[in-house]
Amino acid sequence: MKQVVQNYKSGELSVLDVPVPGCKPGGVLVRSAFSLISTGTELMKVSEAGMSMLGKARSRPDQVAKVMQSVATNGLPATYRKVMGKLDSYTPLGYSLCGVVEQVGAGVDDVKAGDLVACAGNEHALHAELNWVPKNLYVPVPDGLAPRHAAFGTVGSIALQGVRQGEPQLGEVALVIGLGLIGQLVVQLLTAAGVRVVGADPDPARCELAARLGAVACGDPGSSAVAAAVAELTGGHGVDQVYLAAGGGSNQPVELAAALARDRGRVVDIGKCRLDLPWNAYYEKELDVRFSRSYGPGRYDPEYELEGRDYPIGYVRWTERRNLACFLDLVSRGRVDVEPLISHIADFGDAVETYRRLKDGELKAVAVLFRYPESEGEGTAEAPVVAVPAVRVETRAPAPSRPVNTPVRLAFVGAGNYATSMLLPHLAGRDGVALSTVVTTTALSAANAQRKFGFARATTDLDGVLGDPSIDAVFVVTRHSSHAELTRRALLAGKAVFVEKPLALTEDDLAGVLAAVTESGNDRLQVGFNRRFSPLLREAKARFGARSGPASLRYLVNAGRLQHGSWYLQQGTEGSRFAGEGGHFIDTASWLLEADPVSVYAVASAGNEDLQVVLRYPDGSTATISYVTTGASGFPKETLDLVADGKVLKLDDFVRASVYGGKRWVSSRLPKARDKGQSNELAAFVRAVRTGGPMPVPLESLVATTAATLAVQTGLAGGVPVALERAR
Repeated sequence: MKQVVQNYKSGELSVLDVPVPGCKPGGVLVRSAFSLISTGTELMKVSEAGMSMLGKARSRPDQVAKVMQSVATNGLPATYRKVMGKLDSYTPLGYSLCGVVEQVGAGVDDVKAGDLVACAGNEHALHAELNWVPKNLYVPVPDGLAPRHAAFGTVGSIALQGVRQGEPQLGEVALVIGLGLIGQLVVQLLTAAGVRVVGADPDPARCELAARLGAVACGDPGSSAVAAAVAELTGGHGVDQVYLAAGGGSNQPVELAAALARDRGRVVDIGKCRLDLPWNAYYEKELDVRFSRSYGPGRYDPEYELEGRDYPIGYVRWTERRNLACFLDLVSRGRVDVEPLISHIADFGDAVETYRRLKDGELKAVAVLFRYPESEGEGTAEAPVVAVPAVRVETRAPAPSRPVNTPVRLAFVGAGNYATSMLLPHLAGRDGVALSTVVTTTALSAANAQRKFGFARATTDLDGVLGDPSIDAVFVVTRHSSHAELTRRALLAGKAVFVEKPLALTEDDLAGVLAAVTESGNDRLQVGFNRRFSPLLREAKARFGARSGPASLRYLVNAGRLQHGSWYLQQGTEGSRFAGEGGHFIDTASWLLEADPVSVYAVASAGNEDLQVVLRYPDGSTATISYVTTGASGFPKETLDLVADGKVLKLDDFVRASVYGGKRWVSSRLPKARDKGQSNELAAFVRAVRTGGPMPVPLESLVATTAATLAVQTGLAGGVPVALERAR
């Protein structure tokens, strides 16, 4: 097997072929899926190894003291041989990973082969394809937690133990100095505990990231902004706790801690910064200085770590293993989000180059993961698959007959901003449409929609609406997490359904909708993918004409940042921003290319907000969707280019379109407003309901687009292309 090693004497890093470790009793053999580079601890070791012998001695005075003691005891020649022998040996790197149990040793009964586990330890969770891990240094990964996220378990435990040492209380204010990997996790853990957090770091990007993850204020530790924020939040008293998560040789962190802590506040050292405590400042405030020792109780105790002897929970509530399990639970429940911390994922085979880029500053990163091949001999992990369910309607329900000139009666479930600004204005007063009932969870919002748009009735009773035979179609315009279930219920009730994107947030939700179609024979479904109905884009497509060869499509979506408090930020329940909005752009690309995608490859920048999504189509065409949140607010939101057969179609934010080919065509005038197709889409839906004709978009296409959108998240979690496999 292969393992990352370093020669501390020469500083050489390499990926070495070494024997597979044996599976000893009391532990498990784990095949790595992802391992995490600690950009603080590991890079410090890598940097030290590259120093001269004098530099090594200066950086590790503790080790120099041991050498001098050995000289006094054993003599200079023996000590020299011992030291040189140790330096000129390979040492491992790594201490935090997630992998699959390959073999179970005697005495282990809590996991079995094939289980996913998170592992800890600088001797047992190494950057290696296989590791033997003793019982108290692994925990099973909660269901649904991505392996790349579980690989953060050890560093998460370090942050968690530091927070426990600070003993935070609800409503307190804390200062986190150093917003690297550990600091970012401490910010989130404190926020989850009800503590208001101020962050300090000289890197503006890290300050911005911490603010997105829950810090109420962040700034350069040398500026007045941090002190001002602390004064405002604490009424001038100072913070209750300070967490030192910084490294380096500066004494600024401990001096800043003394300046901004309250009287008898707590200072917790988690990182490895200089600790020349200014005696007067710490004495006058009687500051309580605490140290956090790694992952928690049990660390460095061989009986606990190697022999598996647990500490009774009644005496030691939080051991290192229980800290590890607790952190994974917090991540799995969305209380801590590690995805924004991932700056880069590298193939394990590129380990040496990755360390070089980190050391040289070429790769700026908070957290970097190594991705491992699934089995011996494979160069890359096998591509995951997202199923595209087959659409089966065994007994298609006949479209209800209606007398001539009878209006289509509509019910709205939900009356939020999108419904009231983008849909209802196109339906209110439209010939042949009757707004029958509006259903909301709060009575006042229903009453407001009734007053403004003229609904005949307002209610909070969804069952009554679904059971009303006079209602022809139901619009589902609620929060994303409820779309699939409400659509399923409306289909089973025999209604035509218009559901805003997304149709579903999970594969199971999508399967549930299609099961309702099969059970009821009712396939009268439309999803609000409106771009394909835009008059400007439809004309541009017609001008572009048919194509004979593969096409290349590029779609830039300048999505911008969300306002603080937006429910779109509730990713744990409502899905990611792309899960909610990305279907628009995938549907538009598929409509322009007149096919459904067969694979999806997605990569994300640090923070997972800026995405690059590459779709591949059956004829070799590709579509690249750049979904970004960090662009200028004044730049257009959507720009698109389609290139094929010596022709180019260009769309500028639904304001102007052009086609370059044998002849050039440019849309003649600027419209008064961007028409993204909502009015035409609604007209087509109402017409289909009235006449009993086919829905505006085939159900197979809606399903394929939804499956491709779901595959983006699968691809981000695995870091590899995702095949879209159509069921037969």
